[in-house]
Amino acid sequence: MRNVGIYYAFWTHEWDVDFTPYIKKVGKLGFDQLELNGGTVNSMSSKEQKELKKMADDEGIVLSYGIGLQKAYDVASLDEKVRQNGIDFMKKMIDSVANMGGGMIGGTVHGYWPSTLPKELESKEPCWKQSIKSMKELAPYAGERGVKLNVEVINRFEQFLINDSHEALAYVQEVNHPACGVLLDTFHMNIEEDSFGDAIRRIGPYLSSFHLGETNRKTPGTGRMPWAEIKQALDDINYDGPLVMEPFVMQGGQVGRDIGVWRKIVKNPDLDKLAADAAKFVKENLV
Repeated sequence: MRNVGIYYAFWTHEWDVDFTPYIKKVGKLGFDQLELNGGTVNSMSSKEQKELKKMADDEGIVLSYGIGLQKAYDVASLDEKVRQNGIDFMKKMIDSVANMGGGMIGGTVHGYWPSTLPKELESKEPCWKQSIKSMKELAPYAGERGVKLNVEVINRFEQFLINDSHEALAYVQEVNHPACGVLLDTFHMNIEEDSFGDAIRRIGPYLSSFHLGETNRKTPGTGRMPWAEIKQALDDINYDGPLVMEPFVMQGGQVGRDIGVWRKIVKNPDLDKLAADAAKFVKENLV
């Protein structure tokens, strides 16, 4: 059974917030899972982390974690000091998630976000090699602690290392560890993939998590994404991982700025109703 989840920042203008209101509401809106900012969790005390996990358990909600590494923690950096800072940061985050019972960390666990190819380089191969070196250290560390690292395939305008399913497949096969999987996201796929179905089938057993959103990052079911094709491909590979929607419709704050929401995507939105309608749509069309 595929869990249906949502990213907490659908409701927020800032990344660092109190997660309590969202843990307490998402189950009532029809969700099984809530994805949190791993960076915020990483800054919490062990006691706070365990209290957050207990709250989720009490609400019947599975937690997962997302991260866009900052440049200072770039695990693909050619500067070994920066790369090691990234390793240390990621190990701390893995320990934090392990302290909360384990689970998935997805996003740019393989580099920093947003980023582009360094000006002094003509090829991303040197950064790719650094990233692989880092992941070959991080994946075993995560696996031993009940944590899975999901490398997100992100479009060329936000990140440069892994832009499509071909590159993602090559990356995870080179890392070659069960604690390193792939996170596909329909928003990014719409930009980079020739076929949604072929991309999903290409990743196949390496697909660990799947992000949902319309072409303009509205909630699923409100746009023109080919959900029937996506559902068929997920069925073809017997995918049983989470379906986590990651819509962004609000201007303002660091979230709006980082995601690039410069207009009212939805006028005067009732966010809870949008979320509940989307949860119903996903359960009826993708589960």
